[in-house]
Amino acid sequence: MPNPDLALVTGATGFVGSAVVRALLSDGLRVRALARRSSPKTNLDGLDIELAEGDMRDADAVRDAAQGARYVFHVAADYRLWAPDPEDIMRANVEGTRTVMEAAAGAGAERIVYTSSVATLKPLPDGKPADETSALSEDEAIGAYKKSKVAAERLVEVMVGDGLPAVIVNPSAPVGPRDLRPTPTGRMILEAASGRIPAFVDTGLNIVHVDDVAAGHLLALRKGRIGERYILGGENMTLAELLARIARLVGRTPPRLSLPRWPLYPIAYAAEALARLTGREPFVTVDGLRMSEYLMYFTSAKAERELGYRPRAAEEAIRDAIDWFRSAGYLS
Repeated sequence: MPNPDLALVTGATGFVGSAVVRALLSDGLRVRALARRSSPKTNLDGLDIELAEGDMRDADAVRDAAQGARYVFHVAADYRLWAPDPEDIMRANVEGTRTVMEAAAGAGAERIVYTSSVATLKPLPDGKPADETSALSEDEAIGAYKKSKVAAERLVEVMVGDGLPAVIVNPSAPVGPRDLRPTPTGRMILEAASGRIPAFVDTGLNIVHVDDVAAGHLLALRKGRIGERYILGGENMTLAELLARIARLVGRTPPRLSLPRWPLYPIAYAAEALARLTGREPFVTVDGLRMSEYLMYFTSAKAERELGYRPRAAEEAIRDAIDWFRSAGYLS
């Protein structure tokens, strides 16, 4: 019999997952956090939660963690745009999702919120914001991360058709406090704030505060329709605009040099070759350059209309990210 106040959160030690944990606790729910033994628990310090040890691909550990949970939030994911073995990303995000969904269903969870990504959506060719109807196929997806998220989302949709009570949320590019790793977007903010991005390419993205994404998860739990997707985004902006805002917040001169992509591809190939030797993720990747050819603009109108989702201005998210990086010692 599920506990009426208990929610299981996978990926709870991570950037988005720890924000979701905080949102659930603020709403009065009890939280059980599934985390690997090797995962840093810094983001959970001081929180009144129950910790369950295990990997999302470990069926026994996930099944044990799901017992008694009324709600399950599957936030865990391998969020890398590059890996020495891309199949690692596919296995984690697809098989991990299957394992968690099966465990949640077996435990009789009343409601599941699955954290997908706008990576599963196709940008519109004219630069207009895409909505939930603009679905991407796995063949069209660029890179292992996008392919894995498309495959995992389709898996959840099939399971919903078989009775799984899941709602899907699609965050855009979250930024803000507690970005320990940091994420690819957080890393870009950190590099720009440190003055290490002297130029840019012509691209665009959607920036959202991580705490607004977390609030959107709770809204999806309470108000979302089973089987529906909800984009949890914020503000669309060009990369040049993002870099200019970061520069203004840290008192630097924004970069003015706009570069074509083609000279950067040899640099990206070289960076990936070096990364295979060092094990450190490259800052410039071939897939990242290919993705930058599209304006990754999205609209959260459906979530605003159906869930009451209200994201704050992107500048507040960027400021909070910079302030946290500075206080955590990432930024001098």
